[in-house]
Amino acid sequence: MTIQQHNPMHPGEFIARVYLEPFELGSNELARKLKVSPGLVSRLVNGKTDISPAMALKLSKVLGRSPESWLIMQDNFNLWLARQRIDLTEFESIQFAV
Repeated sequence: MTIQQHNPMHPGEFIARVYLEPFELGSNELARKLKVSPGLVSRLVNGKTDISPAMALKLSKVLGRSPESWLIMQDNFNLWLARQRIDLTEFESIQFAV
């Protein structure tokens, strides 16, 4: 059985809610710690860019959580978006003989 999450949070929103806001950590400071541009962190926090495997590794080291958890969060968000945009009613399953 597949459990579908309703409107999952983009990982950038998660970073803002769980790390930046409660700890009054600025995005520029996070960018310095991640050794990336402030613009990249801004795009991430605003949901305009996805977490790459390289970024997942950096976030894991700087903020915690496993790299896999960051990528799973991104994949769950992307899959939810795809489900909103793609109409599967015209597709049929292939019936494989067993």
